[in-house]
Amino acid sequence: MTRDSEDPNADEQYHLEVGPDDVADTVLLPGNPERLEKIVAFWDDHEIRGHHREYRTATGSYEGTPVSVTSTGIGSPSAAIAVEELARIGVDTFLRVGSCGAIQPDMAVGDLVITTGAVRQEGTSDEYVREDYPAAADGEVVSALVAAAERLGYDYHTGVTMSSDSFYAGQGRPGFEGFEAAGSDALVDELKAANVKNIEMEASAILTLANLYGLRAGAVCTVYANRETGEFRTEGESRAAETATLATHLLAKMDAVKREAGADRWHAGLSLE
Repeated sequence: MTRDSEDPNADEQYHLEVGPDDVADTVLLPGNPERLEKIVAFWDDHEIRGHHREYRTATGSYEGTPVSVTSTGIGSPSAAIAVEELARIGVDTFLRVGSCGAIQPDMAVGDLVITTGAVRQEGTSDEYVREDYPAAADGEVVSALVAAAERLGYDYHTGVTMSSDSFYAGQGRPGFEGFEAAGSDALVDELKAANVKNIEMEASAILTLANLYGLRAGAVCTVYANRETGEFRTEGESRAAETATLATHLLAKMDAVKREAGADRWHAGLSLE
């Protein structure tokens, strides 16, 4: 039985140090706290609302649409804390904004990857639900991210992401002094054969928790490295940030169209204009 002393309260959250009045309904989730400034640069205005540990939160607007951003740090455990505490104060839509390694040869450094679903090779979501539960991105979020990338003219790919708990062994890289985890030598080849597009460390936990709680979530990442071609450059970081920001605005328009049409879900038969 959970003790009350361990329950987060309904006001200011323990880790994020933000409350219901500090955030918009939609929150962008970068890992790196330093990426926050690069995201809010696309907004019309913003204000820092919280900064505790790896969690840094700002809220502002873009084209009249309220939007927030909270950095999560590296990995699914801290990302899950962010989703938990943001959901408790009223957030209903989450967009992971990050970087990744591509594993298909036709994916260039600087391209975007829009996640449709994720392989749950992280342990955090396993503590919430059985391992065969799917980590699926919300269809409206995927549609908004695709529409945003199209409008901005950015090259993008859609498909399945693999989320790992480890940057080294869990992604098929050698560890200290060349250590190799069992099966790591074949990992990337197996994922590539299964048409997995990219590897990162947070998406599957974010998607799983959002689905469990009846919330919307998706992910867009910039390719920094291609494991197939050997390229690595921190190029195009702002593309994911700009795409997610525009997608937030498009989601707000989708929601308005749904309300007007009396529809439960936005679909291709409904206009965004």
